[in-house]
Amino acid sequence: MRIHHLNCGTMRGLVDHCLLIETQNELVLVDTGFGVETVRNPGKMLGPTRFTLGAKLAESETAIRQIQALGHDPRDVRHIILTHLDVDHCGGLSDFPEATVHVHGPEFRAATATPTFSEKLRYRAANWSHGPKWMVNEVEGGEDWFGFRAVRGLEGLPPEILVVPLAGHTRGHAGVAIDTGAGWLLHAGDSYFVESSIHPETPVTPFFWKMYETGSVLGEAYRENQKRLRELQRLHGHQVTIINSHDAVVFARAAGL
Repeated sequence: MRIHHLNCGTMRGLVDHCLLIETQNELVLVDTGFGVETVRNPGKMLGPTRFTLGAKLAESETAIRQIQALGHDPRDVRHIILTHLDVDHCGGLSDFPEATVHVHGPEFRAATATPTFSEKLRYRAANWSHGPKWMVNEVEGGEDWFGFRAVRGLEGLPPEILVVPLAGHTRGHAGVAIDTGAGWLLHAGDSYFVESSIHPETPVTPFFWKMYETGSVLGEAYRENQKRLRELQRLHGHQVTIINSHDAVVFARAAGL
């Protein structure tokens, strides 16, 4: 498999780190970032978050345009794996209407049933109003993976791609682990925001991000999973490379920039 690191949305010094995975027969996206419709109609797709995110919307940064620039047909994107359903992670779903969209059950229900006021604010149904081909997976069962529980493969995807429950930032937040053949790559989504937060020996979270993290839907789970990520770095850093969604330094290193 070949993995491309894509920035699908620049936001006030942050990136929107998505993955394009070339498997033997098809393309797989991990998150979509902002989509074409986000760029063309931000009020509808982002709502009030268009101002808080500070997004610098550019169609050239959308996943579909970057996939085309790589010489691929976007129709070959057969699967999209979402870390969660915040607008900056699923805004490009409508650009790939034929893809199967994999999402954890607790996340799907939180986004579609809006059980709390804060969740109603964070999710925008406009991003899935086209009717995606949902594939909802639950968090029960699964296997152990480097100390993370209920890790599983996804229907229709190669066994080298696993979904890792990482609840906290949202109810059904998940990471995606990929066996590259030379070690594991774990996309941890919004489980942390700056790399220093998961330093294995001396973790430091800047004050702004520490305050931002207090908005996690499941605070205790968020802190526990961040602790597990630090342990993963400490014990298995030679086997697993951890990336996230928004740290520009992590993205630049992963993308070889």
